[in-house]
Amino acid sequence: MNKANKISDSEWEIMKVLWKNSPVTSSEIIKILKQYTSWSPKTIHTLINRLVDKDIVQVKKQKPFYLYSPKVSEEECRNIKTRSFLEKVYDGSIRLLISNFIKDEKLSDEEIDELRQILDSKSSSER
Repeated sequence: MNKANKISDSEWEIMKVLWKNSPVTSSEIIKILKQYTSWSPKTIHTLINRLVDKDIVQVKKQKPFYLYSPKVSEEECRNIKTRSFLEKVYDGSIRLLISNFIKDEKLSDEEIDELRQILDSKSSSER
């Protein structure tokens, strides 16, 4: 499903609220987002409506409210966004992504060990 590629950065903030709290009303979304954004309620309503129009968020009328919930899982969206980023920036090469990241980051011994374990388990599972 390529729906996740249609989600803007602002819409992603709405999705994070929905993934964590759904189903929720628009008032609840506004209340949560007001804690860390300066967006007006109108802006938030516009973002919610865009997500509904994109068929990424579903809305159910439960009088007197509308309840919103995601139609796409967070994991699915992350996987699609990651794949899209990998294709766009690194021509699909995960090796380039990882080597670029590791070169520019200071990693603790614990993080290096964890990465080794991930690679070792990946290697043994594909034999």
